Amino acid sequence: MSRHNKRRSKLRKRLTLFGGGAVTVALAVVAVNVASAAQVSPAPRAASKADHAVFVQGNELAGNTIHVFRRGDDGKLTAAGKYATGGKGGDQTDAPTDSLASQGSLVYDDRSGRLLAVNAGSGTLTSFAVQGQKLTGRQTVSTRGDFPSAVTVSGDLVYVMNAGGAGSVQGFRITSKGLKPLSGSYRSLGLKNEKVPLFSSSPGQVAFTPDGRNLVVTTKSANTIEVFPVGRDGRPADKAVVNRSAGMVPFAVAFDKSGRMLVAEAANSTVSTYKVRHDGELKTVQASLPNGQNVLCWLERAGDFFYGGNTGNSTVSGYRQDAHGRLALTNEAGIAAAPSAMSQGVIDIAVADDKFVYVQNATSGTVDGFRVGRTGALTRITTVTGLPSFAASGMEGIAAV
Repeated sequence: MSRHNKRRSKLRKRLTLFGGGAVTVALAVVAVNVASAAQVSPAPRAASKADHAVFVQGNELAGNTIHVFRRGDDGKLTAAGKYATGGKGGDQTDAPTDSLASQGSLVYDDRSGRLLAVNAGSGTLTSFAVQGQKLTGRQTVSTRGDFPSAVTVSGDLVYVMNAGGAGSVQGFRITSKGLKPLSGSYRSLGLKNEKVPLFSSSPGQVAFTPDGRNLVVTTKSANTIEVFPVGRDGRPADKAVVNRSAGMVPFAVAFDKSGRMLVAEAANSTVSTYKVRHDGELKTVQASLPNGQNVLCWLERAGDFFYGGNTGNSTVSGYRQDAHGRLALTNEAGIAAAPSAMSQGVIDIAVADDKFVYVQNATSGTVDGFRVGRTGALTRITTVTGLPSFAASGMEGIAAV
């Protein structure tokens, strides 16, 4: 066993930095039909869009792929194909369960009908046009940085976050001929990582605020939330407004219906809520609500509820808000979905129609689908097996329509 793998083995046992929680590995291997994407030039404007689909990024080191599933009206999933991105997956140093250590590595944009996937191992971003559950017109472009791990969209603007080295964001325009780099949009994050970053010191997510006026980046161990006001030309301010995080290790962000920002904090499995001012300053609405679980990293909204993934003990927590934006757990235990033998190593989350929640389980190589109940409780309705489980690397990134 290599020194890298020995180090990782120890880290898996104790999930260093963020918390404890043993993760049971249950490998399941099921063949999935492969429908390779053509080596194509930029895609034409999509004639139709994604429909009743769930997309999972395999993040394979030898060649990244997108696993596509058809979503039934009842939320159940069936395999519908696998497509090569034309790039390579990546694996952050010492990552305990999540190779990309980020939220938003795979994003579907309903406005353009495009699916966007980062290729961390080759420094590229892939765009597909989506028709139903089929991916066409693949385009792969350089992200102009090391280890891209997240992407976000607002209108015709796309920004990708590079986690390696100093870290950076780079902008693109969505055009009828595909993605076009936005000149003068590159901004450094001023970090001090290697080209392949340490999972705990890499940035966690890049996200536009709902009004598109600010670009937000979480920086994990730096404990800051950097906000770039975005000009009318789509370019960020020269320097970010650096806000101290209310909780330790800010990771993922989500927004409520009023535009307030919720941030998942991994160190103590807490969530803080902020109002994002137009100048990039954050006003704390509620600081560090704990959920009693281990290693909360991912956070998504489903209608009136929010759901967070706790990778340390493979649970999903549910939250609700009052009219003033104050957050509370949907139950005293802080568990909306308890783990099972086939749902170990909870990482990324996606939501469809505000009533179905899909959760990636890294170490078991599965995706669980849940129905959202009236009180926010989750009922498991489907499990997909045979996806790339966490070992040398593993799947990360999920999007649902």
